[in-house]
Amino acid sequence: MAGQTEASGDGAVAVGGNAGRINTGDHVTQVERATLLPAEALAPSECPAGLVHVPLRTDTFVGRERELSLLDAALGDGAGGVVVQAVHGLGGIGKSTLAARWAATRAADHNPVWWITAETTAELDAGLAALAVAMQPALSGVLSQEALKERALQWLATHDDWLLILDNVTDPADVRPLLARATRGRFLVTTRRASGWQGIARTVALDVLSPSEAVELFTRIRGGGEAGAVEELCAELGFLPLAVEQAAAYCAEAGITPGAYLDLLAQYPAEVFAGTAEGGDASRAVARVWSVSLDRLADTPLAEKILRIIAWWSPEGIPRRFLDPLGTPLEVTEAVRRLAAHSLITLRDGEIAVHRLVQAVARTSGEGVEEARERALLLLARAANPGQGVETARAMAVQAEAFASHTRAEDDSANMAMLFRFATAQFGMDLAYDRALPLAARAAESMLRLCGPDDELTVSSFDDIANLLALSGHTREAVRACEANLSTHVRVLGPDHRRTLAAREQLADTLPPEEHELAVRLREENVERALRVRGARHPETIAARLALAEASWEGAGDLGEAEQFLRDAMNAEPPDEFLVRRIRDMMVWQLLEAGAGEQALALAERVAEESRVRDGDTNAMTLTDRAAFVHLLRKLGHEDRARALWPALLADCERALGESELTRLVRRLMD
Repeated sequence: MAGQTEASGDGAVAVGGNAGRINTGDHVTQVERATLLPAEALAPSECPAGLVHVPLRTDTFVGRERELSLLDAALGDGAGGVVVQAVHGLGGIGKSTLAARWAATRAADHNPVWWITAETTAELDAGLAALAVAMQPALSGVLSQEALKERALQWLATHDDWLLILDNVTDPADVRPLLARATRGRFLVTTRRASGWQGIARTVALDVLSPSEAVELFTRIRGGGEAGAVEELCAELGFLPLAVEQAAAYCAEAGITPGAYLDLLAQYPAEVFAGTAEGGDASRAVARVWSVSLDRLADTPLAEKILRIIAWWSPEGIPRRFLDPLGTPLEVTEAVRRLAAHSLITLRDGEIAVHRLVQAVARTSGEGVEEARERALLLLARAANPGQGVETARAMAVQAEAFASHTRAEDDSANMAMLFRFATAQFGMDLAYDRALPLAARAAESMLRLCGPDDELTVSSFDDIANLLALSGHTREAVRACEANLSTHVRVLGPDHRRTLAAREQLADTLPPEEHELAVRLREENVERALRVRGARHPETIAARLALAEASWEGAGDLGEAEQFLRDAMNAEPPDEFLVRRIRDMMVWQLLEAGAGEQALALAERVAEESRVRDGDTNAMTLTDRAAFVHLLRKLGHEDRARALWPALLADCERALGESELTRLVRRLMD
């Protein structure tokens, strides 16, 4: 009958369930505790067909064709032995979703397909024990977790065609014992750890979604509409899948548009990054995902400090050398290494990149935000020192531009305004006027507020704006700015100051052709004032005379008069190399117009070579001189020589100036 157990023979004991103390009376057989094992526990484990445990839904999955193909190639390999593939990347980048998608769509090729959350060794052990129970349900509540885990390990070691997904592994060392026991089957690991997998797993680095994939993901969750606003929101979220999912779910639940979500993000970034839609997993909020990684770096305080500092800079192209003052070389290297190991930053060719949302969270939450901002400012100011070199100055300008975008003008200090002026000057030297102008306006606005209208720093800040407007071809705005600038210079510095003379010449040079007579009068005034105050041999007097003469020349001008100006400039007191260079540049085109092409070419080559020696190959003016020389070579029929020089010129422009107007001009030189 059911529930009955029989025994026979002297001292025999029959137990139908768990029993306490048993004494047979023969002083030999005595059992303190006994557990009845079902017959299945003594039999070899057999996995039921089609055993699949993948808890994540993937109905909103988009893109990732390349990564899925890589997993197919590795995990779908029919060769014997164990295969371990580790997908690593920033928290929220979609590692678990990718693993779930691949596992769900390839389940027919593996049995079992078993998902284990493996953030800790305890979770890993529990997941293995659950696998043993899933294969033999009768073991539930009978064996200890340790015994169940061992049973699962024995089964994995003796069978093929299974797939284990180990999700969110913290440290490769946590899974190494498991991987050592398994000699067959497939492991798919997801982890934030980018390093430490050598010798135990092949790795796949997961990046953000493409812009179109991010828009598709948002639309699947929230629905269509406002295509442009969706694209803008996804871009602001850095195409991070978790952030896009949460934004879409929030918009759908709150009944708001992507544009409204963007407004909330701008006004309340910390709260938005910390929130989820109703019923969402709070531990999966964007801010929470990365705080877990930072918690693991608590033993390296400099790592968090660096992350909070670079949060105020550009997300890409951060020179590692900018961080040198933060500690010893070993301390800084170790902090950077650990940030990279936990996928919070990426390293490439001496530069650091960080996701823009990681930056946003670091700027808006936690302790030390203001301290990090001030440190970020001081490090950039250090890089602005002319002694640091041109390449450092260019990198500083890019980071200062980003710093300005992360701060408010009303909060600017004098140090911040000066940093923006340094960046303005660098962008101006690189002919990137569209980037220089906003920074110049920001610096001038802050100097005006901090120092007042008559302070020399304020005057020179507005001088920057007038210069840039004139150089960038904004004629109407430039004339208005130059008029105001001249008036300010006269009031603050006096009518004879060298900068007042420069402001007067700038206005004359900016005036349209119909105001030629006014331009001549302004230049005549400059000559008169320079002669009276500085004397005939001073370079400012020579420059004022040259500007007046040029205004009266027709076409290329008078070559003989230009030669006299060159002799005067070469004998100027004090010497002025820039003035000499300017006159030589002018004479190149005068010679060309006069039919002396080879003389013009020789002079252009001399100008370019002197620029290279004085300022280096990638100085903006040097590049301009080199471009003029290549253009002249082509114009005079020296095609082969022009084509030989052009590739290096273009490469230097692209490297030094990026997509500047000069780079685009050089690219068209050989058309």
